[in-house]
Amino acid sequence: MSESTPGLVTVFGGSGFVGTQAVRALARRGWRVRVAVRKPSLAQDLRILGDVGQIQPVRCDITNPADVAVALKGADAAVNLVGLLFETPGRGFRAAHLDGARNVAEACIAQNVSRLVQISAIGADPTAEGDYGRTKGQAEAAVRQIKPDAVILRPSIVFGAGDGFLNRFAGLATMSPALPLIGGGETRFQPVYVGDVAEAVARSVVRAEAAGRTFELGGPEVWSFRDILKYILRETGRQRLLAPLPFFAAEIVGSLAQLTAILGIAPVLTRDQVVMLKTDNVVSQGADGLAALGIEATGLEAIAPSYLWRYRRGGQFAANPGAAAVEAA
Repeated sequence: MSESTPGLVTVFGGSGFVGTQAVRALARRGWRVRVAVRKPSLAQDLRILGDVGQIQPVRCDITNPADVAVALKGADAAVNLVGLLFETPGRGFRAAHLDGARNVAEACIAQNVSRLVQISAIGADPTAEGDYGRTKGQAEAAVRQIKPDAVILRPSIVFGAGDGFLNRFAGLATMSPALPLIGGGETRFQPVYVGDVAEAVARSVVRAEAAGRTFELGGPEVWSFRDILKYILRETGRQRLLAPLPFFAAEIVGSLAQLTAILGIAPVLTRDQVVMLKTDNVVSQGADGLAALGIEATGLEAIAPSYLWRYRRGGQFAANPGAAAVEAA
């Protein structure tokens, strides 16, 4: 497979969970990495992921075309990882996802940036009921219209140390006597390891044959929401009730919980997240995936124990958590 010569790549949103790993993967391939973030002072630790001077955080508001143009000056490639999980006053899905993606694509055309990788999500659809999925889908369409040779990556839920999914429910299990089975827990996921997503980003930047294609990234196994919660409880050695919560009730809970975002506090659940749980989050049949990029998918059970141990009583020195029984509704 043909690969381009490493040069300068601008990574928008490179200080997040996936972004940090993507920056590391690109640096290992010899790229100079410009990390475009709203608060570069909070991204200085990224410098140690590469050689001296190889990684440079810069200030950029992706919703500002002028900022984006400056961040892309002299770049050979761009990666857009900007994404919101919930809205806050002054930061909405449409501005961050759609307007931001359009700004990056237009700046790539104006500055003759050869490769653009747009990070989307499985379930992205311009007609989706949820605001997140809808604006992600609209962003894909905008990028395709402006720069048809862009690469679009659509991961399922991403796991790894620092993730916002397994850690969230494992943390909840340390405090609550029950975990919510939203919609009965039947929604299916195909969890993908953050390291595999990062490698997919790096390969999408350098491989000529990836141009203009969409890749759906999922792990080797499909899990139901119920099975994921059971696995978390087994791995952390906790016995908790799995309480069914109908979608309509969960939407009400999410609507109330998301009010904390007004105060700048990340909500434990939002209505939009509940809406997304109504649809399976798995790789479409026949879609190009990790294998099409030459990546062997890493399973959830191979990685999750390396960080879920912190939620056990006794931490890493606790007795075998797999022996704990899970009380299911």
